[in-house]
Amino acid sequence: MKTNTIQNLTNFSGTIIIPVFETYEKNIVPIAFDGLEIPAKVFFGKKDTHYLAEIKDNLHLFVGLGKTVDYKTLKTTFRRIAAKQKEHLSANVALVLPEQFTDDQVEAMISGLLLGTYDLGHFKADKKAHPFLDSDFTLNLVSEKDHLATANKAIKIAKAQLGVYNLVDLPPNTVTPKYLSTWAKETGEKYGFEVKVLGYDASKIAGLGAFLAVGKGSENEPQFIIMNYTPKQKVKSMKHVGLVGKGITFDTGGLNIKTAGMVHMKCDMAGGGAVLGAMQLIADLQLHVKVTAIVPCAENSVDAKSFLPSDVIHSYSGHSIEIIDTDAEGRLVLADGLSYLIKNFKPEYIVDIATLTGSSVGTFGYECAALFTNNVEMAKKLQDSGDAVGERLWPLPLWDVYKQDIESDIADVKNYSGKPVAGAISAAKFLEYFTQEHTAWAHLDVAGVAFGDDEFAKSKHATAYGVHLLTKFIENL
Repeated sequence: MKTNTIQNLTNFSGTIIIPVFETYEKNIVPIAFDGLEIPAKVFFGKKDTHYLAEIKDNLHLFVGLGKTVDYKTLKTTFRRIAAKQKEHLSANVALVLPEQFTDDQVEAMISGLLLGTYDLGHFKADKKAHPFLDSDFTLNLVSEKDHLATANKAIKIAKAQLGVYNLVDLPPNTVTPKYLSTWAKETGEKYGFEVKVLGYDASKIAGLGAFLAVGKGSENEPQFIIMNYTPKQKVKSMKHVGLVGKGITFDTGGLNIKTAGMVHMKCDMAGGGAVLGAMQLIADLQLHVKVTAIVPCAENSVDAKSFLPSDVIHSYSGHSIEIIDTDAEGRLVLADGLSYLIKNFKPEYIVDIATLTGSSVGTFGYECAALFTNNVEMAKKLQDSGDAVGERLWPLPLWDVYKQDIESDIADVKNYSGKPVAGAISAAKFLEYFTQEHTAWAHLDVAGVAFGDDEFAKSKHATAYGVHLLTKFIENL
């Protein structure tokens, strides 16, 4: 998708999309556009409504926004238009941008239109490409203002999110750890960030014992992905951010095998996917911040070689870990990822993101992610960034009283409390143990928001939660 600005529709022929805020009044004032009047009894801009009319050889698609609209709702509305009105979208499409629309609203609409091209039917024989994906397609923006910079940013955001949709939704026999490391290398070359990958032998030499333990039962070699982005433009007092994402490409639960929900465990790398997508977007936008990101990728499978409950393993930090539950594997790969990041790169800020616990879903459902941090300023910046783009967070405590949940008799720490309560908190306390008391670390448990049900598919699928949130947070630093 490319964009172009036009100031009027005099010579335009095709489909015109007109967003309309709710205008219903007692005297029933009609909506007027391009010589067409729509009585309010027929259409008045009510949320989630639309009206089609053909006039002057153009198809007019009026989109109701309601009285007010937030970023996420606006984005979803226009994703719906692109996905469900495809037969009305020709090679020529114009989007009318009223003068009162802000840059954020323009960004939400255009990224929503591009996200609406996503089709979950990756392996369907009769899959047809969306007209917006044609290499020659140009979206015409009808506006007195120049919104091209905003439009281009919106396209970059959507492209990064579409990439993560693919990574999370593709099956686990496609998206293996090696697939993710290859994706990272190719994306790094294309967008301009460095990628280094430690395979099994290199990870063993490095001492990534907790990471390697998780992948012992799989025939797919684990991949420890390290990415570094430095802006091309020199920046004074440049900040350095570290990201860590859980990259478990499939989680059987190991020997503590899952008894339910396993079909969705291809999505257990959604946190790692968010970090990969964020790195693409950060580099594409050329943000003036140095970013180091680590995605430890492994498959937690069942085999004679699988690690055992009651094993004691050794982590990169040098601390021993008693394994209580092999299904608490995500925190193990994150522990080594955090320790490696801090020791070798020393970033000022650290954010890890993972589909870590069902406990976070039990607390918040599917509305927001759980946020853990002892840094008040960082918590506010993350929440503000999430609120701005519709990727919400809410804090849970990291009180030291929960330390007892991860204390072990035989090792330095255990990977699971064994209790049916405070699971998200004890998992966060486990991760905190490996942060070396870093003063600006945050953990995002996104188990309830990284994939789910919505109107765009019949089965659970990716949301790309975290891509925009992490980028917005870094941009706001």
